[in-house]
Amino acid sequence: MSETPNELFYAKSHEWVRREEDGTLTVGITDHAQEALGDIVFVETPEIGDAIAAGDQAGVVESTKSASDIYAPVSGEVMSVNEELADGPELVNTEPYTEGWFFKIQPDDMGELDGLMAADEYAEFCDNED
Repeated sequence: MSETPNELFYAKSHEWVRREEDGTLTVGITDHAQEALGDIVFVETPEIGDAIAAGDQAGVVESTKSASDIYAPVSGEVMSVNEELADGPELVNTEPYTEGWFFKIQPDDMGELDGLMAADEYAEFCDNED
């Protein structure tokens, strides 16, 4: 059973979002997504300063099985990226909700979070998807 922390928001494309105290949002992929992908071998993140819209491709994650696009769950400006993933992409497998985050975004509209799922909704979505 995949882990689905209650404090996060979830996109149907399997990204998670965490609100930070400074008003930014941290984005990564879910435990469910990393399990489906298998061993992560490469992560491409957006560039700091990139303006991305909700639903736009924001990166790529490659595993021993396949490559998948990462999508921005909300619109905004990329404020930082997880540089640890360059040398340690396996962090996405071992710590998807902590050390394996992808990027931080300054959202254009915090209201976009309302379009994302809560943990229980995401868990049900994943159950129905399988």
